[in-house]
Amino acid sequence: MKKILLMTAVAALTLHGVADAKGCLTGAAAGGVVGHVAGHHAVIGAVGGCAIGKHEANKKEKEKKKKEEEQKEQKEQQQRQQQEQQQQ
Repeated sequence: MKKILLMTAVAALTLHGVADAKGCLTGAAAGGVVGHVAGHHAVIGAVGGCAIGKHEANKKEKEKKKKEEEQKEQKEQQQRQQQEQQQQ
């Protein structure tokens, strides 16, 4: 019964959407193992792991976007400086 419930939870999380699955699958796998070892609560662990995995993936994505924006801004600033030097 627990295996069927776990398989259903994993399938539901997998079918939720590819874009939303970043971090969820790895978090769910790790959470499921930890939940099982901690007291046969694999499904609860998988759900918690999925939530944490998605949170961490979103945080990582935001940091990546911020870094890209900073690099773009630095590049634009360098181009402006080069243009100013050429005008002088």
